[in-house]
Amino acid sequence: MDYSTITYAVADGVATLTLNRPQALNSLNKTLMEEMRVAMGEAAADEAVRVLLITGAGRGFCAGADLADSGFPNDGSRSTGQQVAHSMEIGYNPFARDLGQFPKPVIVAVNGVCAGGGVGLALAGDIVLAAKSAYFVQVFGPKLGLVPDVGVTWYTPRLVGRARARALALLGDRLPAEKAAEWGLIWEAVDDDKLMETAHALAARLAKGPREGFAKIKEVLDASPSNSLEAQLELERVTQGGLADHPNFREGVIAFLKKRDPVFQ
Repeated sequence: MDYSTITYAVADGVATLTLNRPQALNSLNKTLMEEMRVAMGEAAADEAVRVLLITGAGRGFCAGADLADSGFPNDGSRSTGQQVAHSMEIGYNPFARDLGQFPKPVIVAVNGVCAGGGVGLALAGDIVLAAKSAYFVQVFGPKLGLVPDVGVTWYTPRLVGRARARALALLGDRLPAEKAAEWGLIWEAVDDDKLMETAHALAARLAKGPREGFAKIKEVLDASPSNSLEAQLELERVTQGGLADHPNFREGVIAFLKKRDPVFQ
């Protein structure tokens, strides 16, 4: 498929999806989100893809929603608020769900400003790297009188706790990449010129891993916040039983005993 707002390429088990609206700091509009959903669907279904790597073109990762060119037409029958809610129902929320539920490991390389809904896009990744010059900022409340969206209110408290999540949302202060890593919002802040090298190295490691096992790791961790300890232990038991029957477990045990790296199916 030809894309107008993203680029998509697959090599060595890694699908690289690049937001490609640099003139608008890769802000989210209807077309970009639709194209990302199509590309993610392709990556999920493609047996050759083991890892999804998301980054941005130009000097920004994602500046959030495109307020000048959202791409969601209003026929005049909806108020501004109704139109915003409608665009979230048919656009932003399905996009955020697809990101959060993607079945394979997702690496996000934040190459510059990450603002508004772009924060939710980034935090949906399983492993989030950021260039040291990058920063995260939630402009919803102090600049627009809105609440954070695209999953920001779900991810942020779970990653950095109540106090920091509320201060970030209420104050709208920039959070530099290195402090974001220190707080646990992201995995690591790296030198700008090493960002993509580091991201590709991690992707290569994950691409050699057990696809079924990684998918189940994501499922089990996602279930944890809403489960009791007893329920989570039972989920671990059932999941482990299923995975232990897979040939990859046998290969992992043999490799461990022979002191070599496993070669997973």
